[in-house]
Amino acid sequence: MDNSDVKKAIRKALGANQCSSVSELVSVVSRDLGLSQGVVAYEVMMMWKNGELELEGVPRNAVAYVFSIEGIWYWVSLVLVISSVVAVLLIASGPLIYLRYGLGALMILFMPGYALVEALYPRGDELSPLERLALSIGLSLAVVPLIGLLLNYTPWGIRFVPIVISTNIITIALLTVALVRKARAFEAGEDRCQG
Repeated sequence: MDNSDVKKAIRKALGANQCSSVSELVSVVSRDLGLSQGVVAYEVMMMWKNGELELEGVPRNAVAYVFSIEGIWYWVSLVLVISSVVAVLLIASGPLIYLRYGLGALMILFMPGYALVEALYPRGDELSPLERLALSIGLSLAVVPLIGLLLNYTPWGIRFVPIVISTNIITIALLTVALVRKARAFEAGEDRCQG
């Protein structure tokens, strides 16, 4: 039995009862097809990741989004930004210098653009992952020089610490804007299965 048969069975089971839970769906399909629940659960997850299947959870509010699995991107990005600041400012030599180089490159070449892309396109279906990656790198290469240009006209000038601090402040601000926009989009999502 191939994946297309499992997908057809999942769609058929959803057609019969759209408001079933994932565990109910997996149980029904695995019982009908004689497959293990792990195989069916994997297909359900892949259908969800590819946008072929919509899974809904409760509740749908901003706080629930921030602390749910959908909001984990924000916390991972925040940890990357903070760890890059710590690595760049505190590691000066030794074997950890390569960690400094890697996190510093990530902070300059990817994170500002990523935060801007997430703020501009809060829904996941607007851009493909490859387009998000390309835009993140390209916009980072546009945003960081603009930050340097603005720093040139401040009393701090273009020096190492002001560049690190200002780039990270802008990145965190853009990440927070993206979080708010994504939480609003999450709240606006419809719940078909609630009365």
